[in-house]
Amino acid sequence: MREFQLTEEYIELVKLLKLLRIAQTGGHAKIIVEEGEVIRNGETEYRKRAKLIKGDLIEVMGETIKIV
Repeated sequence: MREFQLTEEYIELVKLLKLLRIAQTGGHAKIIVEEGEVIRNGETEYRKRAKLIKGDLIEVMGETIKIV
């Protein structure tokens, strides 16, 4: 499991995917979300700009990320 340290109140889902280099570009990040490849706290997340907060658990492309 990987941890991502929040420095603000939240981070948008597509920004997280780009920052962690799960997606190569913003467009790629949007495709990953649109295709239902992101699980947030056990449910599929289709909102590209979903605001991720501390405690959220993200599963994408075989990787688990905890927002801390």
